Amino acid sequence: MTSPYSEELTARFGYDLDLGGDVEDNSGIRQILLRRTHRRYDPRPVPAPLVRLVLAAAFSASSKSDFQQASVLWLEDRAPRDRLAALFPDMPWIGSAPVFLVFLGDARRLERISKHPVCNGSLEGFFNATVDASLALQTCILAAEAVGLGTCPISVLRNHIDAVGEVLGLPDKVFPVAGLCLGYPAQQGFISMRLSPEATVHQDRYHDSRTIPTVNAYDRRRDARHSIKDRQKSPEVFGVAEFYGWSEDKSRQAMTPEGTGFAAWLKAHGFDLTK
Repeated sequence: MTSPYSEELTARFGYDLDLGGDVEDNSGIRQILLRRTHRRYDPRPVPAPLVRLVLAAAFSASSKSDFQQASVLWLEDRAPRDRLAALFPDMPWIGSAPVFLVFLGDARRLERISKHPVCNGSLEGFFNATVDASLALQTCILAAEAVGLGTCPISVLRNHIDAVGEVLGLPDKVFPVAGLCLGYPAQQGFISMRLSPEATVHQDRYHDSRTIPTVNAYDRRRDARHSIKDRQKSPEVFGVAEFYGWSEDKSRQAMTPEGTGFAAWLKAHGFDLTK
């Protein structure tokens, strides 16, 4: 029997993924499967009450031990927005999106409210706050899309952490996880094809014996839909590949370290990640 999500699964994974049995149709799942990232926005403003509603949904996300170690900065003032945008000129949507949010890991609040000594500057404390902020970020994305808004997360903020921390005025134990552009999409955008569950879903124990052939097949499916052969990274270093798929593109990208000053910045702002 054909899955009610056949078209959506093909759009997301590049083939009609067999779910192994019948499942009921659900509009929420359908919307998630078809979600897109948007970098171009209609100039009309997003009503402030709608932003507050989306943020209320965002902070309804799960939280480790109910510590609630996520915060958000809503940058309505153009001055800091423009300063951030100037740091990343290849991402003009940081400045042009109607709304720009920065999701923060906030290990500070727990220490501020506690009447007892709190050890929250360790790797575990940093990790817990990071996960809380990430869950709130993703929930915000889904909530925004549910009301017709488009989003684009911006993790590159950490590449200029000293400048970003100064622009945002971040105190000790508070750090940016990612920014988020928010607005009404100016165009439909496209669905980014994802790796097959054969590569990402493991049952009972981790196994990667099929990773290489699975990713090779994914490279071919993705190239057939949206080739990036003419946008090869650093051809002066690697040469020009006859076939240039996702895995080669990401392998080249991963050779250039990102966020190199982030660990030092965290150490200077109250975290000891060796503990």
